[in-house]
Amino acid sequence: MVRMARRRWLMAGAAAGLGAIAARTIAAGSVTARAATRSAGPPVARIDTAHDTYFGETLADPYRWMENDRDPGWLPWLKGQNDYTRSVLDRLPDRATLLRRIEQLSGDQTLTAAVQRVGARLFYEQRPAGAETYRLCVREAGHDRILVDPSAIHIAGAGHVSLDWWGASPDGRLVAYGLSPDGSENSVAHVLDVATGRDLPETIPDTQGADPQWLADGSGFFYTQLTGRVDTPDRFLDARARFHRIGTDPAHDPILMQRGLDAAVAFDRIQTPTVSTSPGSRWALLTLTDIRPQQRLYIAPALDAAAGRAHWVEVAGFDDEIVAAALHGDELLLLSNRDHPLGRVLSVPAATPALAGATERVAETAQVIEAIAVAADGLYLTMMDGGVARLRKLPARGGVIEIALPFDGSIRGVATDPRLPGALFSYGGWLVPAEIWSVDAAGHLAPAGLSPKPTVDTGRYATTRAFATARDGTRIPYALIYRKDLRRDGSAPAFIQAYGSYGLTAYPPSFLGRMLALVDAGCVVGFAYVRGGGAYGEPWHKAGQHANKPNTWRDLIDVCETLCRDRWTSPRHLAIGGRSAGGITVGRALTERPDLFAAVIDGVGWSNPLRYVVEQNGYGEEPEWGAISDPQGYRWLKAIDSYQHVVDHTAYPAVLLTTGVTDPRVAPFHVAKMAARLQAATSSGKPILLRVDYDAGHGIGSTRGQQDREAADTYAFLLWQTR
Repeated sequence: MVRMARRRWLMAGAAAGLGAIAARTIAAGSVTARAATRSAGPPVARIDTAHDTYFGETLADPYRWMENDRDPGWLPWLKGQNDYTRSVLDRLPDRATLLRRIEQLSGDQTLTAAVQRVGARLFYEQRPAGAETYRLCVREAGHDRILVDPSAIHIAGAGHVSLDWWGASPDGRLVAYGLSPDGSENSVAHVLDVATGRDLPETIPDTQGADPQWLADGSGFFYTQLTGRVDTPDRFLDARARFHRIGTDPAHDPILMQRGLDAAVAFDRIQTPTVSTSPGSRWALLTLTDIRPQQRLYIAPALDAAAGRAHWVEVAGFDDEIVAAALHGDELLLLSNRDHPLGRVLSVPAATPALAGATERVAETAQVIEAIAVAADGLYLTMMDGGVARLRKLPARGGVIEIALPFDGSIRGVATDPRLPGALFSYGGWLVPAEIWSVDAAGHLAPAGLSPKPTVDTGRYATTRAFATARDGTRIPYALIYRKDLRRDGSAPAFIQAYGSYGLTAYPPSFLGRMLALVDAGCVVGFAYVRGGGAYGEPWHKAGQHANKPNTWRDLIDVCETLCRDRWTSPRHLAIGGRSAGGITVGRALTERPDLFAAVIDGVGWSNPLRYVVEQNGYGEEPEWGAISDPQGYRWLKAIDSYQHVVDHTAYPAVLLTTGVTDPRVAPFHVAKMAARLQAATSSGKPILLRVDYDAGHGIGSTRGQQDREAADTYAFLLWQTR
């Protein structure tokens, strides 16, 4: 099973416990917050400066108090900010029209997020047209049935419930799945009997990202459990791998791996142990992962692992640069980047997995191998070519073949079963809505018939893929979507988004949906594939990481200057945006070149990374950004900290910052501190607005309506500032 539509934007941090505190405070009705709504501007944040000295350098932090979500001034200030933002956004003339168009676009589209084929049963996660949340369904003998509908489930004190993850047993009889309130991703695991549609009695808490992996007979599953308290820096440290046997009390589930349990498997607090299995294989893999794409890998018989008596044999360490592994019976397939940064596939016997004797099954090419998936008819390879996906296959006999795709687009995962031929995958493009496609053993492609086509007419739109030359000569790809009748005279509004972290290829060609409302209004929508991402594999990632991180936001700046020179837009009409780790990219572009942009959107963005030490998973981020305890790491972190780069009396563009109070990935204090600092520093008179959603987290578990309203606010703000 592969999750496809709801891409995980990897960022950690949180205030999952903030939602209940917020609800109590808001219900009480703060005098400060009420007064703020009557004022001419947003409430002014109090200054209570803290000073930190790092390796002889002292930094001032005027809004450190915002990191404490129990500070008596925190929620009144947050509510006052949001009340003021609402008073501004709700009066914008374009907002109501935009919201109607956005609701039409999003309501017309059926989204299928994940699929898993088990024998005659096809499980899929889908948000039907017009629905608010994703549901888990099963198709059997031509009939569809809903198994889990979060909109019909109520958790005390929650505004809504989200389906976080799921996985069916190899025989298709049972499904393990996770639910959480208000987009918090703080999952509780459940087990459902597919035949009856009823839950079994057992539930398991603290299962965010549990990734259930079943034994072949469906008698139980391996899972990962968190041990740290919610809303503390320990939340994602010291995770453990456990095994649950169906029908037993989860409190007594044996712990199979945790730090210090096995002297032969030593690992750091930031690394997460996960035990995985594969249908048709008697083996289990133990992976130790952190934020890096590489992993440490061990192997043992699955039944020994379930019984807690596994002798884990080491396959690879982090230095071996294994980024993916797949079992096919007694064969272990490994995707390796070592000395081959774009990837090659190696094969070793599962019983004697010595890398020194590995056989090369797929050689490195000019395109990045992003993922591998094993089916009965061969190995499917997801490739990346500068932001555009390709699909290849290594048959059981013969060499690698190309599977011709009907258009340039993006693959959101390839779902296979080693016992069955063929594959299922989600595929879509800028102007082609994503749907599930199937490919058979002969290489024939066809829609799987799970997602009805929306009725939106895309004939009036056009797309362009081009390159900008960065200041160091590197070619940076970007994509634009616009109306065919656009005049290239520099007067068009433009909204350019970028990410650039973790080696992820953010913004692959995907149907724009809601964003077509912005294109309808005459805006050029674009995406820059800046360094730090994965458009060209691990070399592209490293070229925008650590000491090279300035390339990330300077690539965005250089793309934007190219668009201005080419008369797509001009600085007075230009806006940039990014979410999560993309907050680093747009935040530093903002602070380095405030003159280049009319507006900036910082969505749940990481703005103050020097303070990762107070976040839920901050320490887990150290391999990507650097450790503050190290002089070099401190320099890297300071360079990416937008909050510390805000300069008083600077004419900053208009900025809209957004957060959700239950965000488990980027704590709300990031954008709150950034908003306060910009409001105090700017001399332009342009608005600096903070938008708060009290029933949302990082956006992953938000309802369709929540996403519609945020899009309407964002697009109305952009058009207000760029036209």
